[in-house]
Amino acid sequence: METLKKMPSLKEVFKNDFEIGAAVNPVTLKTSEGLLTKHFSSLTSENHMKPEALQPKENGFTFSQADELVAFAKKHNMKVRGHNLVWHNQTPDWFFKDQKGVPVSRDQLLDRLKTHITTVVSRYKKDIYCWDVVNEAIADEGPELLRRSKWLEYVGDDFIEKAFEFAHDADPNALLFYNDYNETHPVKREKIYKLVKSLLDKGVPIHGVGLQGHWNLESPSLDEIREAIERYASLGLSLHITELDVSCFTWEDKRTELERPTPEMMEAQTKKYEQLFQLFKEYAGAITSVTFWGVADDYTWLNDFPVKGRKNWPFLFDANHQPKEAFWKVIDINSNKFSNE
Repeated sequence: METLKKMPSLKEVFKNDFEIGAAVNPVTLKTSEGLLTKHFSSLTSENHMKPEALQPKENGFTFSQADELVAFAKKHNMKVRGHNLVWHNQTPDWFFKDQKGVPVSRDQLLDRLKTHITTVVSRYKKDIYCWDVVNEAIADEGPELLRRSKWLEYVGDDFIEKAFEFAHDADPNALLFYNDYNETHPVKREKIYKLVKSLLDKGVPIHGVGLQGHWNLESPSLDEIREAIERYASLGLSLHITELDVSCFTWEDKRTELERPTPEMMEAQTKKYEQLFQLFKEYAGAITSVTFWGVADDYTWLNDFPVKGRKNWPFLFDANHQPKEAFWKVIDINSNKFSNE
């Protein structure tokens, strides 16, 4: 068993390139404390800073679990990425209705949005250095730029710029990001580019693009990822890989019977991670943070998704918190003094 003390540290190996982050929750803060403090320089709350967690009832803010994460980060000299302020999911229905259940007006909803963002961002003004302000607002398919949502329906497409303005007013020093998935697909890539460029053209305070990075063994290709990085970087903004994992299954693979990954899966995953981090390092001038959407294979949102009853093993550390071959290949990109011999 590899000991944490002897193991090279991801955050140290890449400290001159980009932050190394992990998404956590109250359980993994405890079960993965050793890995977190050894390898990661940044934390993201998996769910407990989303609107439904922070304000389940109007003006009924619940900060205890978010505060716990921030306190952990401060104790261990780690940065915190805030995730997220506006999303079509995990937003309580009261935002959009009055006490009688009648849909609110545009002005009412904007006022509630401003209150939420101002309260949350102001609370963590000294503790959270960047925010995913708007999450997943782009339509996946079709000619529409923005996905249908209550934000779009009740406010209009300027809900996005309003959210960035509210966040900037609350903390002028925070870096503000637009964050999305399927960010490498050519059609959606161009939609994201168009949205962000339009915000810049209007003078909206946006500082970066978040590429979620929920990828698998086969897709997207390295060329597609490279093209996306170059396209977004051409806007002159900072890029963050915000939710990285490498699923052992393609979207079409619906198997549920595997209790552990096959050797072929691990070989392909090792190669993929090696290629990814070589690419990230190549573009380290634009990419300033790489965050995994989890810590180790004992916990991942990909278990049961998109197929119920299926396990997945998407990270550099296995379910016993031991480094996989992919970890060593990633380490070797920046250092030849370590091996797993």
